[in-house]
Amino acid sequence: MAPDTNEIQSINTSWQIAMQEILRMVIRDMYQVGGEAAFKAHIKRIEEAAVDSIYTDLRLRGTDEWTEMLVKERASNFVTTLLTSFTYDRA
Repeated sequence: MAPDTNEIQSINTSWQIAMQEILRMVIRDMYQVGGEAAFKAHIKRIEEAAVDSIYTDLRLRGTDEWTEMLVKERASNFVTTLLTSFTYDRA
């Protein structure tokens, strides 16, 4: 029996929030030392590298070209949304 739409949405949202919080802590700890300008530069570099990797290295087995491009576009949008949500914390 397939899970219902609400359950799938709940799982996806939970996964996204968990990954966002883990990444927020890792990035904050790694890049807080250099100041806000360095922090923003690191975030931009990570975003560009991740999006480039998604488009050049991601290969989905058993899917058609349209589905693969849709997944790549959505994954890239998630990367951008996630990383641009991070702010420099002076704490």
